[in-house]
Amino acid sequence: MAIMALSSSSSLLPFSNFFPNPHSSRKYRICSGLSMAVRSSLSDDSTLLQAAKYTVDSFVRNGMVIGLGSGRASGFAIQYLGRQLRSGAIKDITGIPTSVDSASEAAKAGVPLDQYRDSSKIDLTFNDADVIEEESLAAVIGRQKMQGGESIIQEKTILRRAGKLVLIVTAKQYRGSVDGSIPVLINSVNWLETAEEIDDLFLGDAEIWRRASIGGYAAGPMGGDFPLFTREGHNVLDVIFTSPIQNLGTILHPKAV
Repeated sequence: MAIMALSSSSSLLPFSNFFPNPHSSRKYRICSGLSMAVRSSLSDDSTLLQAAKYTVDSFVRNGMVIGLGSGRASGFAIQYLGRQLRSGAIKDITGIPTSVDSASEAAKAGVPLDQYRDSSKIDLTFNDADVIEEESLAAVIGRQKMQGGESIIQEKTILRRAGKLVLIVTAKQYRGSVDGSIPVLINSVNWLETAEEIDDLFLGDAEIWRRASIGGYAAGPMGGDFPLFTREGHNVLDVIFTSPIQNLGTILHPKAV
C-alpha cells in the first residue's frame, strides 16, 4: 500500500452549480471551485482503513473542530476517531457532520457533535471523493447515493471553509482520464428547461438524468415519481458522459460564454 499526501490551500465544491443565462437558452455557466488539500492512494478495504487511520493520526490535533465527511473511507475515519477519543489519545474534538450518515456514524462512535453555523471555524474536513483527475487535481464528489432532505449547499460550505481538506480515494479513483457522471445541483423550478440547456451544451456527448430518491437509474431519466429534493428544494442532475472527459477542469471551473 502506498499512501501519499500533498497539500495546497483552497477550497473544494462537491457539486457543479448550473446557472442558465436569462438572455439565451444556449448560453451558460457551469461553476465548481475545486482543489486538493490532501490525497491518499489506496486499493481495497484494508488499505482504505489504513488510509482513514493515517488521515486521523496525521492531521487531527487536540481541540480541533472537524468536518466529518460521507462515504466508506470517511466512515472508517469517524470510527477510528471515536476510538482515539475513548482511549484519550485525542482530546477536545468537535465534529460537524456533512450529512445524515456522517452524523449517525459519529453518534455511534462517540464523537461530540455540533451543528454548522456561519460563525463556525472548521480546522479540518475529511471526505470521500468519487474521482480525482491527476493533472488538474480536480475532483468529483456526489455520485454516491444520498438521502432526500440533505443540505448539499451546507455540505459544500463545510468543505470549502475548512482550514485543510483531506480527500481519500482508491488508486482506481485517481485517474489521468475521467469518465462517468458529474452531479449538478439545480433549482427544481423549471428544472426541465435547465436540463435541456445542459443537454444542448454537450451536444450528444452526455445524457442528462434527474436523480431519483427511490429506484436509482431504474426510475428513468425524469427521476420517476419521487425525484430527489435537497433540504433547500434543489434537484440533482447527473450529467453522464458517454466518452472520457478530456479536461475535467474545463467542465468544472467557471466560464461565461
